[in-house]
Amino acid sequence: MSGTAAETVSPATDTATDTDTAVRAPVTADAAGEAPPPALRKVADGVYAYVQPDGGWCLNNAGLVVGSERSVLVDTAATEARTRRLRAETGRIVPAGPDYVVNTHFHGDHTFGNGQFAPRAAIVAHEGTRADSAEAGLGLRGLWPDVEWGSTPLVLPDVTFDGSLTLRLGGLRVELLHVGPAHTAHDVVAWIPERSVLFTGDVVWSRVTPFVLFGSVSGSLRALDRMRALGARTVVPGHGPVGGPELFDFTEEYLRFLRGVAEDGVRDGLPPLETARRTDLGAFAGLVDAERLAGNLHRAYAEAEGLPPGARIDVARSFQEMVAFNGGLPACHA
Repeated sequence: MSGTAAETVSPATDTATDTDTAVRAPVTADAAGEAPPPALRKVADGVYAYVQPDGGWCLNNAGLVVGSERSVLVDTAATEARTRRLRAETGRIVPAGPDYVVNTHFHGDHTFGNGQFAPRAAIVAHEGTRADSAEAGLGLRGLWPDVEWGSTPLVLPDVTFDGSLTLRLGGLRVELLHVGPAHTAHDVVAWIPERSVLFTGDVVWSRVTPFVLFGSVSGSLRALDRMRALGARTVVPGHGPVGGPELFDFTEEYLRFLRGVAEDGVRDGLPPLETARRTDLGAFAGLVDAERLAGNLHRAYAEAEGLPPGARIDVARSFQEMVAFNGGLPACHA
């Protein structure tokens, strides 16, 4: 989050079910207690997921879709070094690099690496995402000044759309669907119908606390219903391990919990930070970045008080209260 609002293969006929099972296995630590380095892992014929454990702040996921004629990279990474690794992984499969890079939303962990793929790749995003990226700039870097960001020039999308856009790769389609406001005002998901794989960006989470400060609680719930209707077998979330449709349920459960906490806080006349401090997170306490509750409550309060989904709120103040709730700046291991 950041700033203010915004191998070439021929496709097979079906997805291998053993691949589905393997990719949903949790990422386990090695003997030294460390997770394996991120790598592109096949989740279906011509479709790869790039997962960065543990999925915390700025440790986002990406993906690669390879058809017989063209390829698409879904999202990039936050820092120069992390994007170089992603580019090297991509180069193992498509040595010339992807033809398109899709930005699912404007946050820098998904967009700061654009410059390592352009101009060969066209950068594709929702029109609103382009505007939000231009406004936010490189503001994310200022939140965590100790991170080694490296060179992350601001490279804005050069292909934009409003409702939906289909990229045809030769035997495979990547359908870009605008489902926001959800995580942000203009979220896009990437649906590969021939492989039943869905890249959700940060509209869906896995073992990581959802974050809707820039978007909408009610909009996220509508987006989840729309995504369920696609019938995806494999779901690649924006952060955390790959899974299946159960990730929709996990994200929804948290959002409904959040809405209930906000309604209670508003009823009792308590500000969001005080409500966060009195809340028992219960089953959600062990999620990565649980401190997001305080920021999320600002969005949930705004909606409970009648603000339209995706409308702007004071993000800076909300983030400051999240830091206060956490007892310091949340850890960012980008």
